[in-house]
Amino acid sequence: MFKSRSAIVLFTGLVLAAGSPALLAEPKDKDGHPQQAHEGKGGQGQKGAPQGQKPPSAGKPSGGQSYHDGRGDFAVDHDRIRVTIGDSRSYWGPEPALPPGIRKNLQRGKPLPPGIAKKHLDSRLVSRLPHYEGYEWLRVGTDLVQVSISSGLINNVLNDMFN
Repeated sequence: MFKSRSAIVLFTGLVLAAGSPALLAEPKDKDGHPQQAHEGKGGQGQKGAPQGQKPPSAGKPSGGQSYHDGRGDFAVDHDRIRVTIGDSRSYWGPEPALPPGIRKNLQRGKPLPPGIAKKHLDSRLVSRLPHYEGYEWLRVGTDLVQVSISSGLINNVLNDMFN
């Protein structure tokens, strides 16, 4: 009886030890390559999305205002920010628009034109806008501009937000 019980325990241990790597291995696709679509692996993709693209809801924070796609591009919900700024009218006053020639120079990837009047926003308004590490929101005339703190390059321009 002791020998049969030892044999059963030994056999069970060998089966568990041999089967564990198979259970921990990544699933393979039909070509035998590991699948890349795992939601829990840093957002490298999801099933149903084309290679290198994410569905529109991927990566959005719970507020739904904006998200970062991991390549330095930000998708910002302009309408939602417009409503936020409209609800916060007591935090800012009227200001004239920039001249058309200078306003054309406010483009993504370019530095802010020298000599323009840029204003930092009221901290109460900034706290209601989406925050991105390394970027700040500035008011330039009637436009809201998102600028990189380190390089001074414009990341996003939201025209006529302060009308």
